[in-house]
Amino acid sequence: MPEKIGDASKHVIYKRIRADIITGRKKPGERLSIDILKEEFGTSVTPVRDALQMLSHEDLVTIKPRSGYYVTLVSLKELTDMIEFRQILELAAVERAAQKINGEQIAILENVHAGYTNDDDETYSRYTEENQNFHYLVAKASGNDELARQIKHLHDRLARFVVIVRSGKHMIDIHGRLIKKLKAHDPAGAKKTLLKELDEARTAIMEKIMQEEAASWHLGTWK
Repeated sequence: MPEKIGDASKHVIYKRIRADIITGRKKPGERLSIDILKEEFGTSVTPVRDALQMLSHEDLVTIKPRSGYYVTLVSLKELTDMIEFRQILELAAVERAAQKINGEQIAILENVHAGYTNDDDETYSRYTEENQNFHYLVAKASGNDELARQIKHLHDRLARFVVIVRSGKHMIDIHGRLIKKLKAHDPAGAKKTLLKELDEARTAIMEKIMQEEAASWHLGTWK
C-alpha cells in the first residue's frame, strides 16, 4: 500500500509542476528546490525527485550536476528547429494516417477534446494535453510507432509555447476539419489542412515570443 501512495504522489507532483511550467508560472531558468517542493506538497524527497526526473525526460526540466533542477531554457534556434522538425514529422504522419486510418481510430479522435470552455491557465493546460494526444493519435494511425513517439516528445517540448498563444477554440475547430479529411481518406487534403494549422501556430508562437514574452522566457543558452 505505501508504494502505491508514493507512486500516486509522484504523478500528482509531476502534473502540478508540469502545469506550472507550461502555463509560465515557473519561468525558464528558474531553480526548482527539492526542499521547497517537498514542503509545498507535504511529502518526502523521493516523489519530488522522481517527478523532476520525469519532467527531465520531457526536456521541461534540466538537471545540472552539483547544482540542482531548473526549468529548461530554450534558445530561439532550438525553438525554430523544433517547429520545423514537427512540421516534417507531422506532415509525413498525417499523409500515411489518411491512407490507413480506420473507423475506430476516427471515433477516438472525435472524442479527444472535452470542448472549449474558457481561457484560464488550468483549462489551457488541458487544451495542450488534448492537442498533444490528438496529434499523437493521428501519428499512431500512420502505423509507425516510432514516428508517433517522436511527435509526442516534440509536443512535450513545445507545450509551453503552444499555451501562450491561447488558440484553444481555433485548435479544436481545425482538428474537426482535419478529421473530415482523414475520414475521407484524403492524404492531400489532410496535409493541406494540417499545414495550415502548423503555419498558423508557428506564426502565432513567434509573434508572441518576440513581441510580448521575450523578457520572461529568457530565450537563450545556459551561462
